[in-house]
Amino acid sequence: MPTRRLQQNLIYILFVAPAVFVFALIVLLPFLRAIIFSFQDWNGISTVIRWVGLDNYRMMWKDDAFYRSFAFTLKYVIVTTILVNVVGLALALALNTALKTKNILRTAFFLPYVIGSIIIGFIWQFIITQLFADIGRATQWTLFMKNWLSLPDYAFWSLVLVTIWHSSGYYMVIYLAALQGVPKDLLEAASIDGAGVMQQFRSVVLPLIRPAMTINLFLALSNGFKSFDLNFALTKGGPFGTTESLALHIYLDAFTKNLFTYASAKAVVFFVVLATITLVQVSVMKRSEVES
Repeated sequence: MPTRRLQQNLIYILFVAPAVFVFALIVLLPFLRAIIFSFQDWNGISTVIRWVGLDNYRMMWKDDAFYRSFAFTLKYVIVTTILVNVVGLALALALNTALKTKNILRTAFFLPYVIGSIIIGFIWQFIITQLFADIGRATQWTLFMKNWLSLPDYAFWSLVLVTIWHSSGYYMVIYLAALQGVPKDLLEAASIDGAGVMQQFRSVVLPLIRPAMTINLFLALSNGFKSFDLNFALTKGGPFGTTESLALHIYLDAFTKNLFTYASAKAVVFFVVLATITLVQVSVMKRSEVES
């Protein structure tokens, strides 16, 4: 009996070991190295690495650019988290009906998410700078006659617009799967009891799709905080650093200013903030699932 159990454990280890090795090599070891780098002074090129303790973290408290990128990222995360979930849920509700073209529409709404964010950023950069200008000249609408990417407020909403267009289809699929799992007999019973469409949605559908909401809120928060490629391709942090996300800010510090260890300290703080926010969000949503 012990021999058989040992064989089973060896088989489990054999299957799990490659994934654990890859995770440790690509994620865990670089993460631990970044923590060590955050207490050192190194430009990423020199062979001399000095131990500076908490100096990098002390510098961070006086870094206005860091606070500005953090404030922008927080604003971006709040807006996009709300909008992608609202739009994704609205699309899922619309496509959960008996539409003849629902399969085609599902594919069409999900398709942008398949395209890489860098490509999406460059495509929308062309649309905003070229096609919007043509629309403005043709219609004389002031909104389209401005260069959105050169104005801070417009550049922010450009990022939000592209994010919603790019990601809403993914959240739609998760909500759609949850909606299809709602028992129809419960909705029929609620209808017989006199509940209207909105009351059925509020009292029956929403509590039953709460796990999907938990997942989507977690994904929207984490993806929003980690936003880099779309930000880099569309605005590059401009104009004048007003749309510089925290991930892009850390990248620029490390690979354009050669502040490698200082950027590592910022990345560690970024990780702690993101982990705290997502853990709080998941625990709160899980608790509300149990209560409902």
